[in-house]
Amino acid sequence: MTSAPRDVRFSILDRSRVRGGQSHPEALRETVEFARLAQEWGYHRFWVSEHHGVPGVAGSAPTVLAAAVAAATSRIRVGTGGVMLPNHQPLVVAEQFGVLESLFPGRIDMGLGRSVGFTDGVRRALGHGKADADDFDARLAEVLEYFTRGRAGVHAWPAEGLRVPTFLLATGSGAQRAARFGLPLVIAPVAGTAAMAAAIEEYRRDFRESSWGAEPYVVISAAVVIADTVEEAHRLLLPEAWSYVYSRTRGEFPALMAPEEIERLEFTERERRLYDDALRDHIHGTEEQVADAVEELISRTGADEILVHTSTYDRRARLESHRRLARLVGLAAPEPVSRAG
Repeated sequence: MTSAPRDVRFSILDRSRVRGGQSHPEALRETVEFARLAQEWGYHRFWVSEHHGVPGVAGSAPTVLAAAVAAATSRIRVGTGGVMLPNHQPLVVAEQFGVLESLFPGRIDMGLGRSVGFTDGVRRALGHGKADADDFDARLAEVLEYFTRGRAGVHAWPAEGLRVPTFLLATGSGAQRAARFGLPLVIAPVAGTAAMAAAIEEYRRDFRESSWGAEPYVVISAAVVIADTVEEAHRLLLPEAWSYVYSRTRGEFPALMAPEEIERLEFTERERRLYDDALRDHIHGTEEQVADAVEELISRTGADEILVHTSTYDRRARLESHRRLARLVGLAAPEPVSRAG
């Protein structure tokens, strides 16, 4: 593969994952540096995420971090994947993105999600919960309205009149919601690639043209890891897989552990099942294997864009994987990580 099929775009989602022995400030500074490299390598977007009260994730304020990323770059689009709307008042969300777009015109994306805090304690601290998620449609409509004419006499300056591309992250009925609002869809194979493909088909069928989107636009969020061997690529996925298991069995995402530490663990039956599930549906292997898998994913889903969200314990290996992917799909011909910075 020397170029992506149908000129599919490739972008990056970075969750500012903390590695064992690393501080949260170090992880955030690493995200900003990663964005600089992503721009050099030709990626289309660089998005950051929102997590609260999570030891292994430093990204708790996505619009603040997006501002730092945008200030450190000059061409790449910058956004959120995403701001969790149930955690915030729609007026404040519109104002924050209005400020970002005003400072970095033509480069800001507003990715919105429906998730609430990971634990009851976090939800109480945020002052929001399940009821806010149930009211998501009204909150989403309110955010969008602030960018056009205001709402009930309230104006979200400087957002009003600005055009900030808005994306909806699919969880649960998210694909149908994106179709109803006429918004681009961001979706991951959480329940398997077949279920994802069915949701995408429904999204395209039911899409309603809006001022935010003239036609369906599908972004597939996927882990992609390239290494010299498939075994090496598989080992790079282990830290994130174990983090997922830990979160489901102990209630928090820990800092990423080294693969050799994970391989020494003794799993319970439930942990093994969760671990195997966490390793499914990821694209990994040699360049040739990844090229084939990416082409197959695009062919099966008709994706317009691939949003890569890979986390690894080995920082250099992750950067090298993204560099090789950029070269593989024809974004650029970047230098190896040892020389790229």
